[in-house]
Amino acid sequence: MAGQTLNGSRIGRRPGRYSAMSEINVTPFVDVMLVLLVVFMITAPLLTVGVPIDLPKTSASDLQGNEEPLTVSINDKGEIFLQETLVKQEELVARLLAISENLTARRIFVRGDRSVDYGAVMEVMGALNAAGFNKVALVTEAPQVIRRSAK
Repeated sequence: MAGQTLNGSRIGRRPGRYSAMSEINVTPFVDVMLVLLVVFMITAPLLTVGVPIDLPKTSASDLQGNEEPLTVSINDKGEIFLQETLVKQEELVARLLAISENLTARRIFVRGDRSVDYGAVMEVMGALNAAGFNKVALVTEAPQVIRRSAK
């Protein structure tokens, strides 16, 4: 009786003893995805421009656009930063033209610290305008809206 077969398997053998496992173990996959999620949640806020600026507050709406704009920042000491690199005002336009490959249609955000002289911000904007950059916007911070619950 030990030599008889039933549907291609031996009768005396336990089913699945030496057969391949047909189930996929998703636990390692889930573990890796959760680790990646935590890593991206921690690093995403750090990807913004890193020059600390105390921006003025306004209630203007956000600008919409597809491409990442270039950022020019002026800190409270009057130092000018292109993205995160410290530049002199005389070098600013040349570096912007080099980065944008002489395309003056590129959007530029100007971030000026609240305590910096208004004239310093306008000098930078004037230099950008004179170089042909016409998509220049001032960046502000939205005011904190305090919502009171109805009682």
